[in-house]
Amino acid sequence: MSKGLLIAVSGFSGSGKGTLMKKVLEMYPNYALSVSATTRRPRPGEREGVEYFFKTKEEFEELIDNDELIEYAKYVDNYYGTPKAYVEQMLDEGRDVILEIEVQGALQVKKKIPGLVLIFITAPSLAELKRRFAERGTETEENIRKRIEQIEREFESMMNYEYILENDDLDECAAAFHGIVQAEHKKLINQKEFIQKISEEFGGKI
Repeated sequence: MSKGLLIAVSGFSGSGKGTLMKKVLEMYPNYALSVSATTRRPRPGEREGVEYFFKTKEEFEELIDNDELIEYAKYVDNYYGTPKAYVEQMLDEGRDVILEIEVQGALQVKKKIPGLVLIFITAPSLAELKRRFAERGTETEENIRKRIEQIEREFESMMNYEYILENDDLDECAAAFHGIVQAEHKKLINQKEFIQKISEEFGGKI
């Protein structure tokens, strides 16, 4: 069985990356979404262990001290991080694992795992992002201001990503995401088992 791919998905706040990942999981069975840990408060409808593992600041820092995270970052005054054990298990089972993480965390993981696939999600425009913030009804004016400032900083980091997807039509964006991952599987670097098989058929001469 081929090992799965590790995919980091980041995006501007308000880009709809969480909704997109749910659609990808609905449409295609081989993906596993890594559940991140965070110190931010749950939003309405979010469940412990499903959308996030919700931690206190002290609990999160204990995870850091015990080296139980692949990566972690601080974003708008809260910690976010990726627990190791689940990710490693899913990859070994041949599942493609999606890390829905912030830019800082994704670039940390890329340094440790060069084969990580980096995909950035954005809304069609800044005006659309602002409209989505207002529509949530859970953001204060101060939080919206902080998020816009964060977007300005993330724009430069976005240039380190391999793929950018505009999340306007959800189904089309999910299909494009899946197409990227399937193309990554066909890269020579990810075809080691096939190359070994052909080599053996030639008696190990190639």
